[in-house]
Amino acid sequence: MGLGRRVLLLGEGNCSFAASLCRDRGTRVVATCYESEEEVTGRRGAAENIRRLRERGAEVLFSVDCTNLKDYFLAEKGEFDSIYFNFPHCGRKAGVVKNRELLARFFHSSAELLAEEGEVHVALCNGQGGTPADQPRREWHNSWQIVAVAAGAGFILSEVHPFKAETIHGYKCTGYRSQDKSFCVEGALNHIFTRSTPLPCFKPVAYRTELENQTVYFQVPQVLVDKIDRGFLELNSNHPVRTVKEKLTAELDQAFQLQNTDCCLPLLHRGHLSGVCHSNLFVIILSPEETPSTEEVANEALFPQVDFCRDTDKSGWAQGECHLSEEYYLRPSLLPYAQAIIQRGTFVPGILTVLSGPVFRKCLITPYSMPVFHEILFACAVNRGTESSCIQMLVNNMKTSIHSLHQTVSSSKLSLSLQEATSFETTELNDFAAFESQLSQVQYFICVDTDTLGSCERGFCVGVVRIARDELTSSDLVVVLASLNLDLLAMLICGIPDWRMLWTPDTRFLQQFPRGELRLFKSFSLYPPSYVHDVSFWLPDGERFDEVAFHTIARQVSGETVVSIQLIDSFQRAETGLKSLCYRLTFQSCDRALSRQEVAQMEQRFRKEIAQRLGVTLR
Repeated sequence: MGLGRRVLLLGEGNCSFAASLCRDRGTRVVATCYESEEEVTGRRGAAENIRRLRERGAEVLFSVDCTNLKDYFLAEKGEFDSIYFNFPHCGRKAGVVKNRELLARFFHSSAELLAEEGEVHVALCNGQGGTPADQPRREWHNSWQIVAVAAGAGFILSEVHPFKAETIHGYKCTGYRSQDKSFCVEGALNHIFTRSTPLPCFKPVAYRTELENQTVYFQVPQVLVDKIDRGFLELNSNHPVRTVKEKLTAELDQAFQLQNTDCCLPLLHRGHLSGVCHSNLFVIILSPEETPSTEEVANEALFPQVDFCRDTDKSGWAQGECHLSEEYYLRPSLLPYAQAIIQRGTFVPGILTVLSGPVFRKCLITPYSMPVFHEILFACAVNRGTESSCIQMLVNNMKTSIHSLHQTVSSSKLSLSLQEATSFETTELNDFAAFESQLSQVQYFICVDTDTLGSCERGFCVGVVRIARDELTSSDLVVVLASLNLDLLAMLICGIPDWRMLWTPDTRFLQQFPRGELRLFKSFSLYPPSYVHDVSFWLPDGERFDEVAFHTIARQVSGETVVSIQLIDSFQRAETGLKSLCYRLTFQSCDRALSRQEVAQMEQRFRKEIAQRLGVTLR
């Protein structure tokens, strides 16, 4: 431990653990016991341990209730760098429910005294915690459910280590069934908890821009508010998404002359994209003036969006709706901008034009389906008949770059391949590839194979290749277009299992990638609890059910904590023709503490929102 660290120990039986910890120079120990001094000193070795503690400047307090710590410590000196509670127990034959309650009250009490970046250490006997680290693992209902209990006080489990009593000098456990007897600590685990960033409570955000010679505003949808102006691709960014982009372009710069056009790309797309399902797009509702309910106005460099439903929200935006000549969408792809460059006649043959930036798509909820990600698009005009060699050169350079990046991170297998689009069935496409197929014809899918995605036999699609044969004025030239999902690539290279982690506000994520170095990601929130809720409803008579809108509402009301939505039942009444659906929602956060009470509130709000916005009748 570092010098000057202040450590609080709770529930000390004979103070042997405190005495051992006090041997560390610079550690200021405060040891507390639940029993009176008379009871404690009557235990074997306790009096000697207490004497040694006090000789070394430690404090020893008695009759301290771990569930009400603020009564024993003054606020101005009450912050501790670490709080230890070894083998908590209500005593006698208290069952799992009472011990869960004890832990819940302890965590809430500790939150008031712990330093902002402090740690709470809880040692439990093997099996008690109820996490996969326990071997053998108890059934969830028969465990102390420590991660879920800690989440209620805003803590996440960041590390789990074996509790090796034999390595702690002079330590002798005591307190078995409230007696001066030891208990079995073989296989015991030390659980280390840290503070979580709080669940978001987003304020409305407006975007200001110029359209058709007038200043207009529009509101950012709640599903994207926390992703505004994050600057992943900016020059001073250490984000792995930017690192992947820079390494890719550096490799391609060895084979092509590059021209970057990122700064010229508008964030709004005018008019409908042919072939693209309307439910996958973020429609923009414009207002001629800032709405009074909007707390913040984004700069023009920010991403403009509106709510997922085309009708008004509760702030009354439609009252000031700006009736411009065409409908606008938040850009779902960079392809239209590459096509516009080609058609303007400014496309220089032989030069690889590079476009990159965030794009926005409504999609179903899966660990690899993201409503916003960073796309990079390469476009190059080549002589007709040489497009195949250009594609191969592009892909080979991408292979080299991605392999090199991955080798610095992990020794596991990762390889990139080109697959003909005709070899895929529609049902085999992931969300990214399926949307790309809506935009225009795809010749090839760029796929990544890893040894951790064994279920994807043909590889995980991270990009596509198109050929534009008739868009240049010269009949001798064609354009090769290759686009990649940088976020998916970063996830696969660094072993990031959930796209939401890329957007976490927790500084512990970016700290793993200092100076833009790519490393194997290590989760700082282990074994997060999950909560399952079923929602049943009748569909409106004769109306099509928009499942993408259903998922988008779940994203909004949960702050992206819904990780899975499954249709588990469906039936139709023969006499009325009415159809009923039942969906199972699983809530789980990858980076924040999420309590059962918070999820219950989200589920109630979700039911209210789908009834109001989708017109369903709850059952």
